[in-house]
Amino acid sequence: MPLRLFNTLSGKIEEFRPLADNQVRMYACGPTVYDYGHIGNFRTFIAVDVLRRFLRQSGYQVRHVMNITDVDDKIIRNSARDGVSVRQYTAKYEKAFLEDTETLNIERPQLVRATDHIQHMAQFIASLEKKGFAYRAEDGSYYFRIAKFPDYGKLSKKDFAGMEDGARVDVDEYDKDNARDFALWKAPKPGEAFWETPIGRGRPGWHIECSVMSMGELGETFDLHAGGEDLIFPHHENEIAQSEAMTGKPFVHFWFHARFLLVEGEKMSKSLGNFFTPRDLVLKGHKPSSIRYLLASVPYRNQLNFTFSGLKQAAESVERLRTFTLRLTTERFPEGSGESMSDLAKETIERMRAGLQDDLNTAQAQGAIFEMVRKANAAADAGQMRKDDVAPLLCAVEKFDEIFAVLKDDDQPKIQRVLDWAEMEGKLKEASQEVIAAANTQQLSDAKVEKKISEMEQARRARNFKHSDAIRAELNAAGIVVEITKDGARWRRK
Repeated sequence: MPLRLFNTLSGKIEEFRPLADNQVRMYACGPTVYDYGHIGNFRTFIAVDVLRRFLRQSGYQVRHVMNITDVDDKIIRNSARDGVSVRQYTAKYEKAFLEDTETLNIERPQLVRATDHIQHMAQFIASLEKKGFAYRAEDGSYYFRIAKFPDYGKLSKKDFAGMEDGARVDVDEYDKDNARDFALWKAPKPGEAFWETPIGRGRPGWHIECSVMSMGELGETFDLHAGGEDLIFPHHENEIAQSEAMTGKPFVHFWFHARFLLVEGEKMSKSLGNFFTPRDLVLKGHKPSSIRYLLASVPYRNQLNFTFSGLKQAAESVERLRTFTLRLTTERFPEGSGESMSDLAKETIERMRAGLQDDLNTAQAQGAIFEMVRKANAAADAGQMRKDDVAPLLCAVEKFDEIFAVLKDDDQPKIQRVLDWAEMEGKLKEASQEVIAAANTQQLSDAKVEKKISEMEQARRARNFKHSDAIRAELNAAGIVVEITKDGARWRRK
């Protein structure tokens, strides 16, 4: 069964086929680095990451490019306010974004920065002017002439027939029904940062940045362009207009847009006090793996209602999978194999793939793995699990985690990094006792934990339960959960 995705351009679910063999060229709109990214942003980045991982698992070679928007209206305004250069202002937030993507196990694409391509953008605009699609205003700014591009609106499905010819808008983001000639290049206002170029002093508009960088890296026509639903208009609509005006060719084959989320049933906003970054959640004691799991749990085109009860359930789901994996790798099962477990694992892999092939239905894939866990645990409890059953079951878990990336128990170094940042920013008081305790688990290395476990088991064999319980309590205080099984003690970090 081939991968089928909703294509915003056609407005329907279509079979995804790369333009050239099994090579997928995809571009994703990245962050505008004027502030810390919030969980709505990261829902989109995780959806794109899941798509990338599934394409690779399906045998495609993926070239994934993402822009860093390090010049726009907000950045120019804020850097001038703070009396620093654009690059100095954005460096802090770019670093934070890259740390947050690593925290959430988002694979890093090839990154391109707008400020590294200013001269290319100026050349692009000059060519559009020669073709009659761009014009220079009296102040030295350049605008795209929408009336020259009859297909304008084909992505957003908006009717702009009654648009006022020649009316201009010069802000990067504007009202979703305000279709006017948009700025390609902005002449500097007094005190603003600018670049010297053949078309004059100034800086690029937001929309031209992605056209120049995506086509520069991936070619005039490429396979897939991704972003949040808020970018459909005007940003992506404008990208299409200026790109196809330049080349006369289709710009992008597939357009992939993820929906934003609600928080506890309401639109996220700072005024409502429900605006969260991944760092905020980690400081509240929530593991990065739980955040990633929840943000990936609802299919990307459906609205996710992000709740703290849902985050707790996500943590329980991740722990259930980790405990199941630990059981398979540490428990001693009788020799032999049971055909039913091998069939269960194979069926689970097929169900997960079928779900993801159906417009990236992550909920169906998660449901399949937990059905397998339930049945396999029941078989193990009933003494029906055999040694040779372990490998196919672990293979199914591995296939799941190739996409969802939540099972490796490496949350603690990430939590410590957030704590270090909070201390530096004077936000350490916002950290919960749970996250402080979680960071302390790193004080015990794996070797030290194993030594403590050995001491505890020796005490149990000597029937010195007081000493055994004391060691177990010490480990628990350090964030180590010890489980006593018929095959001995096994442990995991909280």
